[in-house]
Amino acid sequence: MNSTQCYHCGDSCDDNLIQFDEKSFCCNGCKTVYEIFSDNDLTCYYDFQDSPGAIPTEIQGKYDFLESEEIAEKLLDFNDGNTQIVTLYIPHIHCSSCIWVLENLHKLNPKITASQVDFPKKKVRITFGSDKTSLKEIVLLLSAIGYEPYISLEDYEGGKKAVDRSLIYKLGIAGFAFGNVMFLSFPEYFEVDGFWLEKYKNVFRWLMFAFSLPVVFYAGKDYFISAFKGLSSKILNIDVPIALGIFVLFIRSTFEIIFDLGTGFFDSLTGLVFFLLLGKFFQQKTYNFLSFERDYKSYFPIAVTRIKENKEENIQVYNIEKGDRLLIRNQELIPVDGILISENAAIDYSFVTGEAEPVQKKSGDKLFAGGKQLSGVIEMEVLVSVSQSYLTQLWSNDVFQKNKESHFKTITDNISKNFTIIVLAIAFISTAFWLYFDASKALNVFTAVLIIACPCAIALAAPFTLGNMLRIFGKQKFYLKNATVVEQLAAINSIIFDKTGTLTTSKESKISYHGIALNQQEKSILKSSLRASNHPLSRTLYHTFQDAEILTISDYQEIVGKGIQVSYNGVNLKLGSSSFVNNQQEQSVLDTAVHISFNNQYKGKFIFKNSYRKGVKSLFDVLQNNYDLSVVSGDNEGEIKFLQENLPKGTDLLFNQKPEDKLNVVASLQQNNKKVMMIGDGLNDAGALAQSDVGIALSENINVFSPACDGILDASKFNKIETFIKASKKAITIIKYCFILSLCYNVVGLYFAVTGQLMPVIAAILMPLSSISIVVFTTISTNVLGNKIK
Repeated sequence: MNSTQCYHCGDSCDDNLIQFDEKSFCCNGCKTVYEIFSDNDLTCYYDFQDSPGAIPTEIQGKYDFLESEEIAEKLLDFNDGNTQIVTLYIPHIHCSSCIWVLENLHKLNPKITASQVDFPKKKVRITFGSDKTSLKEIVLLLSAIGYEPYISLEDYEGGKKAVDRSLIYKLGIAGFAFGNVMFLSFPEYFEVDGFWLEKYKNVFRWLMFAFSLPVVFYAGKDYFISAFKGLSSKILNIDVPIALGIFVLFIRSTFEIIFDLGTGFFDSLTGLVFFLLLGKFFQQKTYNFLSFERDYKSYFPIAVTRIKENKEENIQVYNIEKGDRLLIRNQELIPVDGILISENAAIDYSFVTGEAEPVQKKSGDKLFAGGKQLSGVIEMEVLVSVSQSYLTQLWSNDVFQKNKESHFKTITDNISKNFTIIVLAIAFISTAFWLYFDASKALNVFTAVLIIACPCAIALAAPFTLGNMLRIFGKQKFYLKNATVVEQLAAINSIIFDKTGTLTTSKESKISYHGIALNQQEKSILKSSLRASNHPLSRTLYHTFQDAEILTISDYQEIVGKGIQVSYNGVNLKLGSSSFVNNQQEQSVLDTAVHISFNNQYKGKFIFKNSYRKGVKSLFDVLQNNYDLSVVSGDNEGEIKFLQENLPKGTDLLFNQKPEDKLNVVASLQQNNKKVMMIGDGLNDAGALAQSDVGIALSENINVFSPACDGILDASKFNKIETFIKASKKAITIIKYCFILSLCYNVVGLYFAVTGQLMPVIAAILMPLSSISIVVFTTISTNVLGNKIK
């Protein structure tokens, strides 16, 4: 008699069958979830996978503790009084249906603004309006549809996280069982005769069976789960042949001892799982090391201005401590959570919430990391260090990532998939051959082929090589967002440079003033206005007014690509381009200059004699042979003659480019099938950086950070750009060598396996050794490569 399955969760409905809408449900909970989805037009949930849901649990009163503001505050990632963000761990996330429904929570509750699923970590990040709903309501909604979150306040006290030791436990059990099975197998290996051995032969065999049970059903269960999920999604992953090999060995061995046909292959079975887990343990340890080497500190070489004893000083962002007083300029990101000291501020939290509307803050209000300062210059007091603030998650957040697909990653995935199909075909064909000619070898051949040809080594080549390159680049003060950027960097064939702040350095510029002399008040207003700006020319000019008094400027506006407009006690100041300040005295200006006017009366200009970075000419000379080069600048053509004389012929020089013009230049090159790298200072270049295949922001001790960029390069390493690109290309070559090495290994191994000369236990030892050899090869090769770029 066939059992009726629940339409929602898949459990048996025989004991409690509920019919609704011509569908069967096992309980009212599952029926209610279906009704919720149906009422909100979300029944597509069931199209992704049959019975994907879980039975909702009884939760009445369970989450009343979330009504406490103190407890809720500890769980929230972000809370500005209007918008709240929380990240919840949901163990039941397991398939595409789960992702789909959790990312459509706004349809179930319109008060939810957005929700994003991190599938590998089984987490969902939910943004909602605190004035419309509450954290408790969100949790109750998730529980009602079968996705009850796991909430442990211990995880939020002191930042402690539970350590997952499951792999160590599984490895220990597999090793213990493997050692004992090998010990019990010795008499049969050496064909020892004896009354007692013969008498207790079956006892030994059943003991080996007993030792194999925890190995198969606990230590090796992850391979079965992964294979099942892959097949359920119609994907042949690398765990399919492994799970098949373990299953065949266990069934055949069990069959042999039940019918007293032999001792089975429990030694090969336990050895296979043990060495598989040993290889996984080695990989995990190595990758954890790489991850530690490139923690969040590596991503922030930018500096922040700290006020100490009435003096301003630049410190690296991860040196910020609780209680520090920080100066945040216009358009700067707030690096840590803190308290506003200044009278008021306008904060753009679009990096965090996606909402671009500025939030008005008053003195004493809490400021969250990740907000962008829009009201000139403010001062704040630090509440927590960077590691405890929200900024550490900003750069890797999906909201700010363009879909810059990794071509090489796709190749790796395709190779693994096609490799698995080929391996399964070889395994079945060779087994059929030996069943016909010598059936005693068929099982050994089948399992040996599946084990020896596992494409684990292929799958390891890219992550370990590129992970090492991230670490090596980081030590050279070249900080990349992720491994994909290394691959994109290797494919670059066109490079665009910004001029001001990129080819030139503000540290060595010479400034001269031409115009009507400024009085002390005008100098103070000018200095205070420059203090709030992050533009390289503004920062350079600011340091020339050492003696001027600093005033509190409240009416401040900086217009990107044009200049600054300020009002103080009835005095209106404009500084920026000639057209912005309505300069009528000169129509053609070929110098890099900042013009100023007070109360619409033109005063004069500060002329900058740009000092170019060391190595600009030699860098362009090296790059011209392999790349299309361009210089785009928002400045006028004052230095075009100098650039034409010092840069290679054929370098495109574009001036008077607005931010949107720079973006269009990048886009036009991409339309001609060019892979473009944009190098800018992160100010007016944000659009171009985001549009390019690789966007690199040059950092020179200023707190300008944009999630639009793919990497940050310390200005002192500017002349090494070509070296970094060349190293990326060599990293891809190392991966290709790994593929060739792995292919050679598999061809040789398959020959011995198909011909019946390779025992499964030997294959089990060789398989993780091949993975380890790939990791060792990539580590040594990348370290040698790293030594060459120092």
